[in-house]
Amino acid sequence: MNNASHRQSVPLDKAYRLMNHGPTVLVSAAHGGQRNIMAAAWAMPLDFAPPKVAVVLDKSTWTRVLLEGAGSFALQVPTRAQLDLTEALGNSSGREIVDATGHDKFAAYGLETFEGTATGAPLLEGCAAWLECRLLPEAHIQDRYDLFLGEVIAAQADARVFANGRWNFDGHDELRTLHHVAGGHFIVDGEAVDARPLARRA
Repeated sequence: MNNASHRQSVPLDKAYRLMNHGPTVLVSAAHGGQRNIMAAAWAMPLDFAPPKVAVVLDKSTWTRVLLEGAGSFALQVPTRAQLDLTEALGNSSGREIVDATGHDKFAAYGLETFEGTATGAPLLEGCAAWLECRLLPEAHIQDRYDLFLGEVIAAQADARVFANGRWNFDGHDELRTLHHVAGGHFIVDGEAVDARPLARRA
């Protein structure tokens, strides 16, 4: 699904809000003429200014190799409409697909992408948000904990569900974000509510 007419730039000081609700993300990277995309359930915002994110990438993943080579990557926030695709991207090896077919995951699954504004990482159409990141190399935590840090240098979101720094999925159920539990089981983002000030009793 091409949602180019709905994409809007997001101010970098609000970029953390694209992930602050803890969604599953898709991680993409490209290097040396090769590209890959995978699902990651462990990702989070880290800072406001400059905005930073963290994502866990196992040593066995090809995306990790491409990310380290490129020094950049992208995080995409997939939607309810992309549930089956998200599960497939998280349970298939891009390297094995290329070795077996000569095609990458994008071709194997017929994925439509668009070019970002700040990195060479392919961005997947149809997502609710996209964060392009510059890798902040930290060899120790990458090697020991599989934890990668990135500075968000460009961010976009679907204006139908993210505006004025807030998510609002009313009327757009297929664009609700996914939250992985385990074994192909996901929770879909629900109702948005605002807290009210609570008076102290003492």
